[in-house]
Amino acid sequence: MRRFLWLIVLSLGIAQQASAQQAPALPAFAPDAAASAPTVASAPLADANDQPNEANRRITSYLTKKFGVARERAAKLADIVSVTATKYSLPPALVYAIISIESRFQEKARGQHGATGLMQVVPTAHRGLVRNVKDLTEPNANVEVGSAILSGYVRAAGGDVRAGLRSYSGGSNAYAAKVMQRVDAFRFVLEPDDDAKAANPASDAKARMVPVSEKSSPTSVRSN
Repeated sequence: MRRFLWLIVLSLGIAQQASAQQAPALPAFAPDAAASAPTVASAPLADANDQPNEANRRITSYLTKKFGVARERAAKLADIVSVTATKYSLPPALVYAIISIESRFQEKARGQHGATGLMQVVPTAHRGLVRNVKDLTEPNANVEVGSAILSGYVRAAGGDVRAGLRSYSGGSNAYAAKVMQRVDAFRFVLEPDDDAKAANPASDAKARMVPVSEKSSPTSVRSN
């Protein structure tokens, strides 16, 4: 039920963003066709003790313990994801889930077809978004471009997060399901109070009043 409600809220948020910006629908294979290349600037390493909110401090600790990320780099990434996810109307937990699967938070990760960095961006598939990027392994640049790509796919799918994830991975239903499972773990770290309320509906009247259901996912699969 929590995941269903989260998907509904995310879909509505992205749909509202698309309407406000009056952005044209983006083709599923090229989300950068209607988007300009993001402006990316390197940020200094953050001090975990100076982070502005408790969620960032929690995720910094989690990344350090769970994935072995150096603490100052984890703190820097927490700040980057917080800002970038807000910019593209994406839940931070979704961005973290993708990074954890794509690269396990290895900034210099390389994959098939030239996939690069934290979110395994393929430069040749998104030339418009990377044309001003000097180093795609730099966390600011990679998360910015990866989030722009994902947001474009989700908007092109009318707010369907799973469909957006399938496009991001080249058509894999299994990938989309794996990401959504991983999202729950990151949401628990970022929003423990919200999860506690959802686990106990009696403490949240609104949870009992609003029936929600997950949008059924298409059965077609597009291979890489």
